[in-house]
Amino acid sequence: MTPAIRIINARDPELAHLLTRQFSFREEEAALVGEILSAVRREGDRALCMYTARFDGVELSPEKLKIETTEQEAAYHQVDGGFLEALRIAGDNITAFHRKQLLNSWLDLNEAGVICGQIIRPLARAGVYVPGGRAAYPSSVLMNVIPARVAGVAEIVMVTPPCKEYDGGINPYTLVAAVETGVTEIYRVGGAQAIAALAYGTPSIKAVDKITGPGNIYVTLAKQQVYGQVGIDMLAGPSEVAVVADGSAAPAYIAADLLSQAEHDPLSAALLFTPEEILAHRVQSELARQLPLLPRKEIAARALAGQGAIVITADLEEAVELVNRYAPEHLELLVADPFFWLTRVKNAGAVFLGHYSPEPAGDYLAGPNHILPTGGTARFSSPLGVDAFLKKSSVISYSRQALEQVGEHIIKLARLEGLDAHAKAVELRMGEVVK
Repeated sequence: MTPAIRIINARDPELAHLLTRQFSFREEEAALVGEILSAVRREGDRALCMYTARFDGVELSPEKLKIETTEQEAAYHQVDGGFLEALRIAGDNITAFHRKQLLNSWLDLNEAGVICGQIIRPLARAGVYVPGGRAAYPSSVLMNVIPARVAGVAEIVMVTPPCKEYDGGINPYTLVAAVETGVTEIYRVGGAQAIAALAYGTPSIKAVDKITGPGNIYVTLAKQQVYGQVGIDMLAGPSEVAVVADGSAAPAYIAADLLSQAEHDPLSAALLFTPEEILAHRVQSELARQLPLLPRKEIAARALAGQGAIVITADLEEAVELVNRYAPEHLELLVADPFFWLTRVKNAGAVFLGHYSPEPAGDYLAGPNHILPTGGTARFSSPLGVDAFLKKSSVISYSRQALEQVGEHIIKLARLEGLDAHAKAVELRMGEVVK
């Protein structure tokens, strides 16, 4: 029987391939997205309805794009009380965490009388994309909307695909999450066409300043193509987890955590780095035992076979070095002293410490955001947070005396760069003759 996951050595040439990921797509996918963006920009709501019928099988008129209050209220009768309790606990934790991220405006007055500083302002209007169809992703609603709300964004717009199974509506669990978190407008439109509407605006959907939230390859390509017209959070790729484990780790825990990511998508990645060869084989056996029990076992099996591996390292030091090269979305340190090894971690979207901090705790309830950099981009980017919905403006104020003290230096630098008008703008204020 073929093992669910392969075991390799840290010096195996195959490891370099596993550690290197890049955002990839087919040219025809990018071309289709470009066509959709152009059509929505040109035809507005008509194009939104056309593509919704084509891709989602739902016939809509422009008047039906927006989810009205009556539909929002009806969704509460379709969800159970246990869900609402869990959602509100998660929402409280996520809100408390993100409030600590708030930035303050500040001004600094130096001895020369110069005032410099920065002012912090929220974006006026943010767009949130939530995957839809038959699936329910209320956690994505929380993770996108709460940071925007904490930042002070006045208008938070959510788009999500409609579903035939809900008579052209959206999943009630997703809808209730949107209401609970304070979304101000909700539209039943998904895919690249929804991104186009948020970026360019249509008669029904006013354009936003920034778009956040994960989606399929068409949504991701659309975000890439509209960047510059609006801001975006990141280009999200397949989910991934890296586990560093020593002999103190339970094989069953490791296997379960690898599978929790593998079940997302056939392209998801799940890697274990350990110097313990016996542990490696026990985890391999646990995966073979647990995998057949999963409803999404086919998806998880393809992910483990394609992007999964157990890597035998010389020691924990090498394991962490490899993780820093990999820069995973999620990193679990299932070791005896996780806080010590945390000091060695340089690149990871989120780090989970100890044997009782499984990655799903971060996905749903802990508080930190689960929208994380993927594909190695944790080398230079961060989780979605409040700062994604804030912008900074610099503030500069000179008195005449302060300008006169440094004016010659400004003039010197301006003329060195060949910008004479810059120099003369300072000379005028210093009372010198303009030549």
